[in-house]
Amino acid sequence: MSRKTMIAGNWKMNNTVAEARELVEGLKARASEIAGVDVVVCPPVTTLAYAAEQFAGTPVKVGAQNVHWAESGAYTGEVSASMLKEIPVEYVIIGHSERRQYFGETDGTVNQRVKAALAAGLTPIVCVGELLEQRETGETEAVVKTQVEVGLDGLTADDAAKIVVAYEPVWAIGTGLTASPEQAQEVHAFLRNLLRGLFGAVADGIRILYGGSMKPANAKDLLAQADIDGGLIGGASLKADDFMGIILSG
Repeated sequence: MSRKTMIAGNWKMNNTVAEARELVEGLKARASEIAGVDVVVCPPVTTLAYAAEQFAGTPVKVGAQNVHWAESGAYTGEVSASMLKEIPVEYVIIGHSERRQYFGETDGTVNQRVKAALAAGLTPIVCVGELLEQRETGETEAVVKTQVEVGLDGLTADDAAKIVVAYEPVWAIGTGLTASPEQAQEVHAFLRNLLRGLFGAVADGIRILYGGSMKPANAKDLLAQADIDGGLIGGASLKADDFMGIILSG
């Protein structure tokens, strides 16, 4: 089954409104070059509505960086799926390693957030990946297996068909280190087989993105791998030319 390449940019905690305006304009100016690739940008919540408004009618879709599992309530600082949907946002990153590392995100809360996103009609980009010490001790497959099985627990095959998975080796995020195309493909193939075991044939249509320091220089080799269906881009998504360089590699 052919899967359409997806390039998603995670701005993380970067870009003031003024800086976001400059980046959005830079991407809009080159939007006509985008063809055959799904493109998503995930700004901070302060510029989500602006980005959604500016990218309306272009090939660029907008996603959020996090979502809470509750519909509403006493959760200061959090944002619900229905709030995002109204902006309108189409995608949401869930379980990014930085959320797990700094903010207590667990496989269990990932699962709750995924279900809330799906219920609201948002497309979750569910992140999994191992730490450096886990890779060095041969635990990569066990770690991502648990993250997938718990994070996607209770989903039907129809639900699974609506998600995107992102493999992000934590040791390659923001470090300049990158898994080799072969290392990345090995884990992506493992994830594909794992998803097939959980959800059957729909796994062949689930896009699995690579999220560890992909940039214009290495994107083509990574995207050439059989089970790497795109990228979840951090630093390189903050410059329009770098981000477009990756998009055009797809």
